[in-house]
Amino acid sequence: MPSSLDLAITANPTPVPDDRLAEILAAPGFGVHFTDHMLTLEWTPDAGWHNGRITPYGPLQLDPATAVLHYAQETFEGMKAYRHEDGSVWTFRPEANAARMIRSSQRLALPELPVADFVAAVDALVEIDQRWVPDAAGEKSLYVRPFMFASEKFLGVRPAQHVTFMVIASPAGAYFSKGPTPVSIWLTEEYTRAGRGGMGAAKTGGNYASSLVAQQEASANGCDQVVFLDAQEGRYVEELGGMNMYFVHADGRIVTPETGTILEGITRASIIELAGKLGHRVEERRFSIDEWRDGVASGAITEVFACGTAAVVTPVGTLRWDGGEVGTGEDFVGPVTKELRRRLVDIQYGRAEDSFGWLHRVV
Repeated sequence: MPSSLDLAITANPTPVPDDRLAEILAAPGFGVHFTDHMLTLEWTPDAGWHNGRITPYGPLQLDPATAVLHYAQETFEGMKAYRHEDGSVWTFRPEANAARMIRSSQRLALPELPVADFVAAVDALVEIDQRWVPDAAGEKSLYVRPFMFASEKFLGVRPAQHVTFMVIASPAGAYFSKGPTPVSIWLTEEYTRAGRGGMGAAKTGGNYASSLVAQQEASANGCDQVVFLDAQEGRYVEELGGMNMYFVHADGRIVTPETGTILEGITRASIIELAGKLGHRVEERRFSIDEWRDGVASGAITEVFACGTAAVVTPVGTLRWDGGEVGTGEDFVGPVTKELRRRLVDIQYGRAEDSFGWLHRVV
């Protein structure tokens, strides 16, 4: 279904100068600099989605009683726009992000933004700020952040009757400054990320807020990231603070924890398809922490990696917990991890054929 999105556009009268933009794009970092514009839509029960506009990027003015500030009714997405060698700009599976935002909105009692309108909104902002899309050197891209929040001025506990959807964008370099080298993972046995019937499968800020204290625990123990176990039994691996997990076995099988209480990552789904095409049998099932520890120690598990939009594919070198550790070390990147990462990134940047139909041209 085509989009019915109608946008009023107010161009930024003072865009970032070309010489300053060149400096930013040469070393963008992650989530530090933002483009010249932002997109906004509003929703009410009577009018539906309306008042669509692109305006100069700038601060929001919110009443202290704005519902999201008190009850955290919000969802968001993370995706990237890539510049190909011919100068064209593409996004990666935007329809999947749109569909996931619908699922997240259903869980958070927010209105659904149709897939076509979501994709059109992202396209509109990327197109007007296309000069902010870096070239591919160093895996640079334009990180795009669509988000939706309860913007009603109201202190009662109920679904908001005024909701705002926005899209902002930020040029991004590699997520990990060390590059795709193995990271260390801390196993938290005190904190959990989500429980049965909770919000674990929704992309909402509360899930990330609850992971921060565990990430502090990981940092205090010298680790880069934290991994969570299930809330019910404390036995089964779920995901990292912001990434899904994969375990490569010596016989070529790849196991990833099943969804339900974890986020259904777009990169996760893409790797499942890509690995299958490369001849790997991928199992989505419950995967215990003992299976991880024993499998790596015995050699039955030869590689462990994590994945997500920001980091793409990141090898895991060491798993640590209170009293021990296991792993392949911080120098080993397995061949399956390397191959999957290379093939996925090559598709995203237009260096390989997109036989899956994942790419969406914007400019």
